[in-house]
Amino acid sequence: MRRLNRKKTLNLMKELDAFPKVPESYVETSASGGTVSLIAFTTIAFLTIMEFMVYRDTWMKYEYEVDKDFTSKLRINIDITVAMRCQYVGADVLDLAETMVASADGLIYEPVVFDLTPQQKELQRMLQLIQSRLQEEHSLQDVIFKSAFKSASTALPPREDNSLQSPDACRIHGHLYVNKVAGNFHITVGKAIPHPRGHAHLAALVSHESYNFSHRIDHLSFGELIPGIINPLDGTEKIASDHNQMFQYFITVVPTKLHTYKISAETHQFSVTERERVINHAAGSHGVSGIFMKYDISSLMVTVTEEHMPFWQFLVRLCGIIGGIFSTTGILHGFGRFVAEIIFCRFRLGSYRSTSVPLPDGHTSNHLPLITDNSTH
Repeated sequence: MRRLNRKKTLNLMKELDAFPKVPESYVETSASGGTVSLIAFTTIAFLTIMEFMVYRDTWMKYEYEVDKDFTSKLRINIDITVAMRCQYVGADVLDLAETMVASADGLIYEPVVFDLTPQQKELQRMLQLIQSRLQEEHSLQDVIFKSAFKSASTALPPREDNSLQSPDACRIHGHLYVNKVAGNFHITVGKAIPHPRGHAHLAALVSHESYNFSHRIDHLSFGELIPGIINPLDGTEKIASDHNQMFQYFITVVPTKLHTYKISAETHQFSVTERERVINHAAGSHGVSGIFMKYDISSLMVTVTEEHMPFWQFLVRLCGIIGGIFSTTGILHGFGRFVAEIIFCRFRLGSYRSTSVPLPDGHTSNHLPLITDNSTH
């Protein structure tokens, strides 16, 4: 009984076989089939390697939502060098809530030489080149996100030469915590002092001939400081053409949550537009000489997540490649043989043309002669 049941089960499994086997004696091989098979295997191998490279790669997914966090503080990271002595300039922030953030809270004034060393100039040229490429190819930002904390530091290297030149500039660097509302970070003549109606700068003791707001922005970012991230104003250098010149930067800050396989941080991206003009009250160009960075906080928050292709999806795509190439090459090979047989058959039919056979009575016969055994000898 057990053997009988096994035979029935085996016969049932044979009936369910969707891949019937053809005996080798019924299989005919050809040179054209071998050529097509070689092309198919080569294509499969190439596409499989390419698909594996896609599987290893990752991409960034962007999601948008309303930013509901309006009570926390916003950190501003600053590293700006101004071509004026430190006792002549002052930096502070004034937001829309009329809240003044004094520079003494987190900014350091360091007397430096404005001209860069060759090594520093090389880094600045590299940053400017990257900035120009980022404006043309926005997808490079994903590469920067994925390489955060792994790439080389973008900070300006310290001076290696012991120059005897006296400091002619002031490096203002550090960080400030401000309210998450629109504000104005500015560097202008004189130290800032509180005022009941806002604030003021002690600029009366500084002569206009000393004004020089040529500056270099080595770093400016909002939120958590992430090494390797290149911000839109990093590497910017502006040279003033007049003593009374105003430089304005209009910045839109977008809160960003970054989640990659390397880091998870809360930072801020921003876009910027620039404007500069000479202050000339007689010509109707009013204002105050200095560097003004007016920022506004976007109400949307962006979540950037690094994603990877699932393994099951890789297998499905791989099966599609293998099966699709085998089916396509089989159809093309069959169609090619069909066309070739039609063409060769026409040549064969044309080779059997009618011939004239002379008869004893002087007539001719246009019929094909019968092929007999004696005629073959």
